[in-house]
Amino acid sequence: MTEEARTALVRARPSIDVPSANRLPLVAYVLALGTFLMLTTEFVVAGILPEIAGDLRITLASAGSLITVFAVGLVVGAPSMALLTTRLSRRTTLLLALAVFVLGHVFVALASDLALLMVARFVTALATGAFWAVAAVVAAREAGPALGSRAISVVGAGGSLATVLGVPLGALVAQAVGWRGTFWALAVAAAVASMFIARLVPRDVPAQRAESLRTELADLRSARLWLVLAACVTTTGGVLAAYSFIAPVLTDQAGVSPTLVPLVLTVFGVGSFAGTLVGGRLGDAHPRLVTIMTPAVTTVILLGIALLSGSAPALIALVALLGLFGLSANGVLIHLAVSHAGRAATMGSALSVAAFNVGTAIGTGLGGAALASPLGLDGPAAVGTAVVALTLVPTAALAIVSRRRQGPTNPYPPRTENPSCAL
Repeated sequence: MTEEARTALVRARPSIDVPSANRLPLVAYVLALGTFLMLTTEFVVAGILPEIAGDLRITLASAGSLITVFAVGLVVGAPSMALLTTRLSRRTTLLLALAVFVLGHVFVALASDLALLMVARFVTALATGAFWAVAAVVAAREAGPALGSRAISVVGAGGSLATVLGVPLGALVAQAVGWRGTFWALAVAAAVASMFIARLVPRDVPAQRAESLRTELADLRSARLWLVLAACVTTTGGVLAAYSFIAPVLTDQAGVSPTLVPLVLTVFGVGSFAGTLVGGRLGDAHPRLVTIMTPAVTTVILLGIALLSGSAPALIALVALLGLFGLSANGVLIHLAVSHAGRAATMGSALSVAAFNVGTAIGTGLGGAALASPLGLDGPAAVGTAVVALTLVPTAALAIVSRRRQGPTNPYPPRTENPSCAL
């Protein structure tokens, strides 16, 4: 075969990662694997707290600080790392984040001092924030504007799957080979994921895509962006205010056997995974409808949990519905944040990640405080109802403003045949 014929054959061969009209590119699923690992490491500590506390000879509360410090790292890391890596290519940022993730887990697996473990967890969370912010932008860009919300929802569904599959698997590994084995396994899995990302994420040239930092940050003044971020805070805060304390409600209010609580929580996780995917599909065609209807339905569900907590069948059904609806618009909200951030798309994504975690911190704090109120165990759901209902304010305002402006502009340039010029 002549060189000319070989070249023509290579050019004619279809790319393995070019999406069709209704098919997402493979890279979206690889990035979902990354977020699966990121969220698994955030929550897996909860499943192996006794093992960590026993091995390090510390209290359960002290071991639990490894979860708190990770959440703080995510809030700080998502926007700050997006800012610090603005001159790096997105591919390079993803690979560096995974490299730090791997090293952080190796350090945790080898360390025996709580202070050092907390430092390692905090640094790992910084890398997680950077990965999550860039992953959303890359997934949406590679999928194209018609499938942007769906692509981001797939990436987010990887995180939802972590609560269903990742945390139980991490606990099983800890039972088999010790809690340090869980972190070794996460490190190995992240190393494998980095190889796929290196292969599938196109090379980009930062100098060709990056405006001056001042110009990019100017786009963050968009009123629509901050309306989206407000919705991120309230929708997540309201759902987690109730969900974080659902176990004692199930056992003490509804009389559910403690042995069945993990099953109910698994049902919530499965519903969250499915709801995220469905929300992403609907969000591409009807983003304003999804962002209004989801908190409206969730408000009714949370009110039902507060009023019907004494009935086991009703409460279990409502928890399943909360999983299905509660966070199903998150992928759409991230996509809107990226769109309304304009030239600062990565920063918009990072701010949405930070907003979700701020909502988590506020919601769990309010829910915990509500337990001491006269409402008792019904307090967290009542607080969650009020907080989620507040989401309707920014989402309704966003719909009105966007309709007047004829919808958001698309910040993603068209795909080119030369991946190095894609951005």
